[in-house]
Amino acid sequence: MIIERKWAMPNKWTFTIKPIKELLYEELTEGFWIDPFAGENSPATITNDLNPVRPTHYHMNAIDFLKMFDDNSVDGVLFDPPYSPRQVKECYDSIGIENWDGRVNFWSDCKNEIARIVKPEGKVICFGWNSMGIGKTRGFKMHRILLVPHGGNKNDTICTVETKIK
Repeated sequence: MIIERKWAMPNKWTFTIKPIKELLYEELTEGFWIDPFAGENSPATITNDLNPVRPTHYHMNAIDFLKMFDDNSVDGVLFDPPYSPRQVKECYDSIGIENWDGRVNFWSDCKNEIARIVKPEGKVICFGWNSMGIGKTRGFKMHRILLVPHGGNKNDTICTVETKIK
């Protein structure tokens, strides 16, 4: 497994952060990639964001977006959701969506759908404040972790790269 640590200034648009941009350049393979929480600057083939002002192909709940795809039909997924309640509030309250999705199992349901739709040997690249990724129990093997510290009181961005082995 490759574990790297590269400092960078924070940016609300994850994919514009230099070491993350470099990771994407190295890890994005040819094929059909999707992003259920695209926001801005996603390099995925098909993008989704609940906020209708974002420049994405779809503006749906992430679970509904993921359910559009057949089993084993996607080469890769970029998974960069708003993890904290503060991020959810910042992203979605401004468009009139309160209590965005209070289900306790929302993140788990997203990961189950991702595991269902990614092809064997396909990749998932996750971004957030933990290194859980999609997980071994869902048939994935982690092969790369990038830690991006931002200094001060900012949380690191943790990037994981996994491949579906089942």
